[in-house]
Amino acid sequence: MFPAILKNHKAGMMSNENSAPSGKPGFAEQVVLLALMISMVALSIDVMLPALSEISTDLRAANPNDRQYIIAALFLGLAIGQLFYGPISDSTGRKPVIYFGFGLFLAGCLLSVFASNFTMMLIGRFLQGIGVASPRIVSLALIRDQYEGRQMARFVSLVMTVFILVPVLAPSLGQLILFVADWRIIFLALFLLGVATLVWFGLRQQETLPPERRVPLSLSRIWRAVQEVFKTRSAFGYTLVAGLIFSAFLGYLTISQQIFQDVYKVGDMFAVYFGALALALGISSFLNARLVVRFGMYRLSSISLTGLTAFSILYTLFTLYWGGIPPFWSLVVFLTGVFFCFGILFGNFNALAMEPLGHIAGVAAAVIGSLTTFMSMGLGTVIAQLFNGTLIPMTVSLSLLGLLAILVMVWTERTGRERQGSRIN
Repeated sequence: MFPAILKNHKAGMMSNENSAPSGKPGFAEQVVLLALMISMVALSIDVMLPALSEISTDLRAANPNDRQYIIAALFLGLAIGQLFYGPISDSTGRKPVIYFGFGLFLAGCLLSVFASNFTMMLIGRFLQGIGVASPRIVSLALIRDQYEGRQMARFVSLVMTVFILVPVLAPSLGQLILFVADWRIIFLALFLLGVATLVWFGLRQQETLPPERRVPLSLSRIWRAVQEVFKTRSAFGYTLVAGLIFSAFLGYLTISQQIFQDVYKVGDMFAVYFGALALALGISSFLNARLVVRFGMYRLSSISLTGLTAFSILYTLFTLYWGGIPPFWSLVVFLTGVFFCFGILFGNFNALAMEPLGHIAGVAAAVIGSLTTFMSMGLGTVIAQLFNGTLIPMTVSLSLLGLLAILVMVWTERTGRERQGSRIN
């Protein structure tokens, strides 16, 4: 079914004036390649989740919640790195910037492999985050170079469908490595996969920003572009919404290992449960790729965000009834529904934010990505640090952030939309 959708989508895109170049790679290959590049962030997190406890113990972390900083350090580097790669790629082209970022990522992986203390590990993770920001953010600009509107949303959803294989499989890969080797081999595996992805990208992906469309790199141009992002209500509003939703997701992600292994004592089955839940996100992303052209980004996002918020409020009440630790089966049902909503929201909110900014795609992707990551890193870390051995911090944060996201979405849609003609719905 998935190849058939790719085939039909390719045929439809051939008639679009912003369709991808006719050279290599083909549409399906480009979806997989860009999904792998964008997923390097998720892979760098998910593959080592089963090893968090061992890493913090071996490197003598001060307290159990310090293990969360191994994730937060990567997101801090990601947030900072995104500020620079997009604007630079508007001047130099997309490919050179991705090469540079991969180099930093690989260096960070090696530093983590040879880390002798917790501080050295955090520095390595920070460097990985700065490096992986390049393929993460420039790939979005690369997509925006070729597609727009609903077609961009559909391409992003197809990328997300392939991308979801990472959180489904990565924890199991990390757990498998722990069965036969030290946790340091996990970072060596990241290094080798990074090298393979870089070679694939270098050999197959064409440059999507020709010299005549490039602009000189200047602080004044970047500042004007930043101002445009902030003054464009639809872009700024949906960036805030995406940041709020991703904050809730990151809060869960950071404490997922503690919830499953420390609270519910699932042991090595953590990787299986984590991957199964992530599969719900992949299914919804796949469905979104088929439905977004028919129903539109706004309508699908509104329904999903409302459902996510209502479900979270109800489950918070259920969790309080059980004293903060409801039955495990109910947690699985709840997270399955939450992840399904996330799959609809992530791709659509990014596309809605980027839609009016195609003429400054590189800077826009940088600002939107960085602001979203800074928000999620800050709020997500606060949520994670509130972890007290119960589900209450997670469920309450999902409820409150969902309500706030709805309010921001209403504010964004009410007045001041910059799109020409009718709303993209």
